[in-house]
Amino acid sequence: MATPQAAGGQAPTRATPGYRPEVQGLRALAVLMVVSYHVWLGRVSGGVDIFLLISAFLMTLSFARKVEAGKPLRLLSHWLHLLKRLLPAVVVVILGVLAGTRVVLPQSRWPDVLDQAWASLLYRQNWLLADTAVDYYAQDHAGASPLQHFWSLSIQGQVFLLWPLVFAGAALLLRLLRRTPLGDRVSYPALLGAAFGAIFVVSLVFSIEQTATNQSYAYFDTRTRLWEFALGSLLALALPHLNPGKALRLVLGWGGLAAMLSCGLLLTVDRSFPGFIALWPTLAAAAIIVAGQSGSRFGADRFLTWKPLVALGDNSYALYLWHWPLLVLALAATGITAPNLVQGLAIVAASIVLAVLTTRFVEKPLREWHWPQRRTWRTAVVIAACGALLAGPVSVWQSKLVADEAAAAAQPRELTPGAAALAPENAGKPTPDAKIIPAPAAMKNEWADIDGLCTDGNVPGDPLLAGCLQNNRPDTVTKRIVVLGDSHAQQYMAALGPIARSHGWEVVALLKGNCRFGAESPDRDADCNAFNRASAQYVLDHRPDAVFTVASLTHKDAPFETEVPQYLEGIEPFADTGIEVVGIRDNPRFNMNMPECVQKHGPEAPKCRVPLQESLAESSPLDAYRGKVPRLHLMDLSEFICAGGICPAVVGNVYVYKDDNHLTKTYVQSMVPMFEQRLLAATGWT
Repeated sequence: MATPQAAGGQAPTRATPGYRPEVQGLRALAVLMVVSYHVWLGRVSGGVDIFLLISAFLMTLSFARKVEAGKPLRLLSHWLHLLKRLLPAVVVVILGVLAGTRVVLPQSRWPDVLDQAWASLLYRQNWLLADTAVDYYAQDHAGASPLQHFWSLSIQGQVFLLWPLVFAGAALLLRLLRRTPLGDRVSYPALLGAAFGAIFVVSLVFSIEQTATNQSYAYFDTRTRLWEFALGSLLALALPHLNPGKALRLVLGWGGLAAMLSCGLLLTVDRSFPGFIALWPTLAAAAIIVAGQSGSRFGADRFLTWKPLVALGDNSYALYLWHWPLLVLALAATGITAPNLVQGLAIVAASIVLAVLTTRFVEKPLREWHWPQRRTWRTAVVIAACGALLAGPVSVWQSKLVADEAAAAAQPRELTPGAAALAPENAGKPTPDAKIIPAPAAMKNEWADIDGLCTDGNVPGDPLLAGCLQNNRPDTVTKRIVVLGDSHAQQYMAALGPIARSHGWEVVALLKGNCRFGAESPDRDADCNAFNRASAQYVLDHRPDAVFTVASLTHKDAPFETEVPQYLEGIEPFADTGIEVVGIRDNPRFNMNMPECVQKHGPEAPKCRVPLQESLAESSPLDAYRGKVPRLHLMDLSEFICAGGICPAVVGNVYVYKDDNHLTKTYVQSMVPMFEQRLLAATGWT
């Protein structure tokens, strides 16, 4: 068998004894599955899981052979040599992605791409994605990251660091055991089998549990994937003891191939992996490897050893690196959501061409360069140079974004009046020229601030409300308000918070993403209904002076605005106990990311200035509530969001929206005087 090849892209030396070209063919099929499923089906294929298994399979064969031959493992040299093979292609692809990002993607997406460039270079991309995957607000993207696919390479890199420690630990344990009476009864493969068997069981159990309870995090968690590597290692250790007959090899080969290719079609891989269902593609690949060379012209290995397929396997690492960024950048450049057959073929063809060029002119020359191989420090120099080649541009670009952000934020407030530009006293006055705020790099910080978790008597007893937030309690509390709803209610905290501080009000927020407050309704999912029940009970138990809600519901498509399902039924119990309710009209939603529209086309572009009739209802849904529930106070600030029959992306040199439906914190803060006036007028508070 060939020496293990990093993430699976380089071609093994044909002269290596025991070389099995069907494994290269298997690698090629795995990458073709990944590419085709991404390009045309928009789904996960299970091909990545096969890559993980093959990586561990080859690595285990190599290390076991070294130990049994009495050769030193030289882990530092191994790791450096591995990085020298992996890193050059990574750096070239990321530099290409950065160039494409600068040309194609809007400025608000640049900071995330730069952060992911660092994460990809340092093999921690999977943890970055895991941390954002469990955050509802982090899901509000208008397109995938062109570096997102580095999550699997990051996991591989971490295992390439961990696995040699297992090999070295087993070798050390074997040496110690040979000094005891048990020494002759214990073999190196047996120790490895015990170690990887334990890893397999523990990781698989953990993976099943995490996938069932926190799948979005588990998908990127290295710990939930270790069993796939362990399965590859166990396969390598078991292979010398497996000798199926020709007929069984035929069955294993074709059965494994059929199972492997059908996995992504039959399973919802993206929502159920990497739990026990990931056994499907990994065991399918294991069956193909066990089948090996069948010795029959009807065997699956005849197909897997087809020269074009093997050649593609030689370039599979680079192909995996290139296909995803090309897909994402092509979709962003053309404005389409999914490629058709011809467009997809063009993306795949371009990916293959770049993969072949990268392998031929980057990977292969550096792999065959003798100078670094003569000294360990020389290999380290090559690795450092590769890292610096990427780190330099990323650092400079990030510094430029920080400087632009500071310059925009430092402008005099009169240059960025925001909603004040729409106030009656400013009607017809031109807004002075200035940089639009917030700067694109600061857009990710535009969620409304709430001081912290609830404390003391405000702490909920129901675990569903564990995310309860509150503002800092004033010395003298004159009014207690509970905010109920979703992220749109949260954004209004950017105005309600400062007003509450100035009036001595205490504000508690019970918020759940995409969960507008109302009584139980089939229009909401079970989790939202449960959260709303718990929130309502909290209000009834704590008896605040008032509840703040968003009282209408906007939509991206017609009808553009409706009443909130079961809104009146939800607030009636509050009113019946003497609690006042404030209901504010919702802000528009759009079919595009509004700040990105401005960054691409300019603030005056017609497509960034959506007609009012395509944003809000002609007659406010709040009118239907009037007089039906006592103590319900209604607010409508839509004329400070949409004016003159248009809902623009920028008002008074301030971005109105941070994405396709959330108001920016900065813009809501510019509405504080109008918000306070309307709130006090509607409620009669002082």
